[in-house]
Amino acid sequence: QVQLVESGGGLVQTGGSLRLSCAASGSISSINAMGWYRQAPGNQRDMVATITRGGNTNYADSVKGRFTISRDNAKTVYLQMNSLKPEDTAVYYCNAGTTWGTSWGQGTQVTVSS
Repeated sequence: QVQLVESGGGLVQTGGSLRLSCAASGSISSINAMGWYRQAPGNQRDMVATITRGGNTNYADSVKGRFTISRDNAKTVYLQMNSLKPEDTAVYYCNAGTTWGTSWGQGTQVTVSS
């Protein structure tokens, strides 16, 4: 099992920046990819950005060019969020994918004021 602990959420004005962090523990060697997902009230949980063990990244069209996902020492994944918009407001969840399943963080609230 992989445990994920998130931090870095908060309140920011339109155009501002935040950096989310997700620290992984447990069966770290089993992780093939990690990513960030978000969910606003009444909406589906949607992929924001993912990064594979090999470093390949993928972004949702709505955040491409504004958000950057990265990894540090195979234990922590970051999401640098720039030029934030009110529509980015959501609970952001960290995800880790392994060969045998997935793990989720508890979520961290990001609120972007108009």
